Amino acid sequence: MTSYSSSSSVSVSDVQVESFVFPPTVKAPGSTKTFFLAGAGAREVVVGGGKFLKVTAIGVYLEEGAAPLLAGKWKGKTAEELTNSVEFFRDIVTGPFEKFTQVKMILPLTGKQYSEKVTENCAAFWKEIGAYTDAETKALDTFHEAFESESFPPGASILFTQSPLGTLTISFSKDDSIPEVGTAVIAHKPLSETVLETIIGKQGVSPAAKKSLAMRLSELFNAKVADNSKN
Repeated sequence: MTSYSSSSSVSVSDVQVESFVFPPTVKAPGSTKTFFLAGAGAREVVVGGGKFLKVTAIGVYLEEGAAPLLAGKWKGKTAEELTNSVEFFRDIVTGPFEKFTQVKMILPLTGKQYSEKVTENCAAFWKEIGAYTDAETKALDTFHEAFESESFPPGASILFTQSPLGTLTISFSKDDSIPEVGTAVIAHKPLSETVLETIIGKQGVSPAAKKSLAMRLSELFNAKVADNSKN
């Protein structure tokens, strides 16, 4: 059962995606905060015959202080209303709190394959909003470099810690462990935000993760409303 207290502490359940279980709380590389699991889901790609193939399992975590900040605006909304709200997910992406994203491999990928797809999606988003400059190109080049020598077998993870100040910490793990420090740190706020935008934003690659976030956070916010009505 999900619960939400008046303090910054948040209690939520874990989520299983395929054979992977995302724990309710984690400590993220490059951060001293505790993060709660906001939602998780698979990323699917279309293969021949209109069939879908699950490639990765994605867990999105928010620092505990994010819950009251988001609830102030979005409490009382249903899961369906949140799922269909572009603004809601933008508030998560751009909110003044830390985020942590864990991407676990269902199928094997090389670092080059993964980074090329992410940078392609980031570039498309920036071009759409008219914000693609030389600074963004340099940030994407640095992002590519962090992945050049990496490979990710099934069960391996790519980890992103996103600071509201604009720092993206990138880490890697070959198992269920989460390292304490990052492999690369990129100080570029648009990239830090857009990596998450490409997952749960308007054109996000994981509708399942978006739906999970909307359902779990709606539950969390509305539980708080119910608690307040008893006081």
